[in-house]
Amino acid sequence: MATSEPSGDGSEAPEAGAVPLGPNSLLWRIAGDLRAAAPGGATGLLQLMYPPLGTAVAEQSGFFDDPFGRIWRSVPQIWATIFEPDGPDRARRIRDLHKDIKGVDSSGRRFHALDPETFWWAHATFTWHMFRTAELFFPADWLSDADKEQLYAETVTWYAGYGVTMRPVPADYAAFQQAFEAFCAERLELTAPAEQSIHIARTVGIGKVPFIPSVLIRAQRPLLRRFGTLIAVGCLPEQVRRRFGIAWSQAEQRRFDRMAAALRVLTPLIPPHLNRWCLLTTMRLIGVKTRKERYVPHS
Repeated sequence: MATSEPSGDGSEAPEAGAVPLGPNSLLWRIAGDLRAAAPGGATGLLQLMYPPLGTAVAEQSGFFDDPFGRIWRSVPQIWATIFEPDGPDRARRIRDLHKDIKGVDSSGRRFHALDPETFWWAHATFTWHMFRTAELFFPADWLSDADKEQLYAETVTWYAGYGVTMRPVPADYAAFQQAFEAFCAERLELTAPAEQSIHIARTVGIGKVPFIPSVLIRAQRPLLRRFGTLIAVGCLPEQVRRRFGIAWSQAEQRRFDRMAAALRVLTPLIPPHLNRWCLLTTMRLIGVKTRKERYVPHS
């Protein structure tokens, strides 16, 4: 695996785009693996728990009727900024779509989607997503300490593609961990959108899924609800579950551990090229299907 020395003591932002991305990068290997789909619900919840993001998303018409639709609309476009040849151009278009997203959050604080800290937190959850995927669903110690620095540096290159200020970006992986944990402990809130999403996941389950007939979703809803809740809540940082009193039983933890173990054993049996093709092809198809409804104007 690729290795790198730590980039500093966390006092300065890292150099934008200093580590190139490509087929041999750790970011490509993790983000292009089917297992990378697993923490998606938890990543979305962490975004919703940051009040500016939670408020912005909640103001999109139809969010509370179909909270998971946002995942289908957004994630394929974000993944394309990693894998497509014009990734940086796509990233800047995503940035520009946020120029008019602003308002007042649930506590009366004014926000703008392109505020440096707000935009960074949205990306920080995806950086966490990559590390969480490797931690839970890849073999133990798959990432060495040097690999963690390398992967983090690659996520900085990824973020640099948006063409925004790098000031909020921690200088190395240790600094990122510290900043991320501080957000979870001090800055996140159980916002109405986050609370409603957890409630819907537990009581109703997943809604529409592009390309899958609704009748099949309805028939499998009990199983999907149980699995969806298990994976979304189970992937959350333990400190977040504890802080907000999100129900999580020992029985659920055992089921989650068995599922994670199965993914660690079974996914490597899929040929690597087929694994990546399945995930990225699905992303592209969903991206095409949902492009027109990707960004719903604020009411």
